[in-house]
Amino acid sequence: MQTKRNYLKFVVIGLVVVIFITAALMLLQAWEKGWGIFGGPEIEDGVVVYQGQEYVHKDGIETFLVLGLDKYEGEDASDSHGTGVQADFLMLFAFDNNTKQCTAIHINRDTMTKVNKLSVGGTTVVESYTKQIALAYNYVNDTNDKIRCRNTKDSVEHLLQGAKVNHYLSLTMDFVPAMADLVGGIEVTVLDDFTGIDDTLVKGQTVTLTGERALTYVRTRYGLEDSTNSTRMARQQQFINVLHDKVVARAEAEDAFLLELIQTMDKYVAYDSSDQKMQQFAQKFEEYEFLGIREIAGESRMGTEFVEFYPDEDSVWETVIDLFYVPKVAEK
Repeated sequence: MQTKRNYLKFVVIGLVVVIFITAALMLLQAWEKGWGIFGGPEIEDGVVVYQGQEYVHKDGIETFLVLGLDKYEGEDASDSHGTGVQADFLMLFAFDNNTKQCTAIHINRDTMTKVNKLSVGGTTVVESYTKQIALAYNYVNDTNDKIRCRNTKDSVEHLLQGAKVNHYLSLTMDFVPAMADLVGGIEVTVLDDFTGIDDTLVKGQTVTLTGERALTYVRTRYGLEDSTNSTRMARQQQFINVLHDKVVARAEAEDAFLLELIQTMDKYVAYDSSDQKMQQFAQKFEEYEFLGIREIAGESRMGTEFVEFYPDEDSVWETVIDLFYVPKVAEK
C-alpha cells in the first residue's frame, strides 16, 4: 500500500492601461458565462483539447467531497452570508472503480473561484462573486446544511472546470478529536511552533494527538510564525495520512469497526447519501489503493482583509486531466 498523501503586477500609463481594462472586462464576461477564473483549454462535445492532445471523460470515476466546517456541534449556523460558518477544510476523493484506486485533492480554503449566493431554499442564484471557496458554504440565505453543501459542491465543480462531484459529506470540526480518540491517537512529528498556543506541541518532536490537542493541531492558523493556510494544510494532510492507516488497520482487524466508525461520524456529519452508501464508501476507502493527496499549485496574496489563493491554470488542468480524462483514441 502506498503512502496516503504556489499580482497581476504592473499598472502603467497609456496603452497598457487600456489593455488592462479590456482584459478585466473580458474576465468579467468569462465569469458571467461560467468559464471560471481562466479560459483554459478548448472544450467541445465532451472533448478537451489540452496542449495539442484530445481527451475524453474517464469511465468509472466516483467523487466524494469532504468538508470540515468551522463550527462546533450546537452552535448556531444561521448567520447571514459572508460571516459565520465556513468550510475550513475541503478535500475531494476521486475513486476509480475500474482500477480500484483512490486519489485525494486537498483544496486550499482560500482559493479564489466562483461562489454563488443562493436564495432561501437554494432554488435561485441571486448573485455570483469571485471569493474564497470557503465562503460558498455560507453564501446561502438558508440554514439547511445540504443546500450549503451543494453550493460548495458547485464552487468545487467550477474550480475543477466542470469535473463532477457525485457525493458530499460535511463534518463539524469537533469530529477531529472524536476520530483521534476512536483510533487510539494520531502520532505525528510536530511541523510548527505552537508556543503560547499549546506548549506541549514542540516543533520537531513526535507526539500522540488525542482530544482537543488533535483539534488544536489541525485547526490552528493564526498566532503561528506562518499563518497561511498552506502550512495548516500540511498538518491536516499529515493527520489524515496517519488516520487513514489506522482506520484501515482497525477495519481489517475488527469486523465491527466500520459500523463503529459510521456511528461516530453520524454525530457530526451531514451527507447526501444513505447509510448503506456511506458504508460502501467506507469499504472502498479500506480496500482501494490510496495514491496520495494532491494539491493545486498557486499563489497566496494578501487581499483587502484576508489571504487570497489564486490557483495556477496549468496545475488545475493537469489535475483535472489526470484524474477525470483519458486520451481520445483516434478513430479508424
